Amino acid sequence: MSVSLLSGVNVPMGNSADTRVYLSLGSNIDREHHIRSGLDTLEAAFGELTISPVYESEAVGFDGDAFYNLVVGMTTALPVGALETRLKAIEKDHGRVRGEKKFSSRTLDIDILTYGDVIGSVDGVQLPRDEILKHAFVLKPLVDLVPDGRHPETGQAYRDILEGSHFAAQKLWVVPFERY
Repeated sequence: MSVSLLSGVNVPMGNSADTRVYLSLGSNIDREHHIRSGLDTLEAAFGELTISPVYESEAVGFDGDAFYNLVVGMTTALPVGALETRLKAIEKDHGRVRGEKKFSSRTLDIDILTYGDVIGSVDGVQLPRDEILKHAFVLKPLVDLVPDGRHPETGQAYRDILEGSHFAAQKLWVVPFERY
């Protein structure tokens, strides 16, 4: 069975949910709408989600509006490449244009942070995503969901990585966010 997204991409549906995956979501264009709609789309495609608090953070690497960021946990039977294709199609359906500068405003950005305990490049996706160790707006919501979860590469608990990090210059704060 496959699902056709608005972008016209057909992506196979998984039959059983067997790999735990964590995704980061971010938006700084019509933030509430795109985050809410992105969550609804992910839930319709993958089922139950665990959702971190939503954080607001200053744009990193460019002058722009502040972002809303969060982390979502889910399970899927899709292989990494098919999952990445599905996520890019969801971004496109939310107005994301590929080929943008790396640091620029986004309607919706969805990245695979971890795919089980996989390490390395799989179908062009580097796992775990290096932003976990670089940005508070990725690590803090991940800690909120799985504080004792272990980084697949370093073996450290996410909570310990956050406690030992040097993210003081990266300002972020929880924002009230109603999903419905």
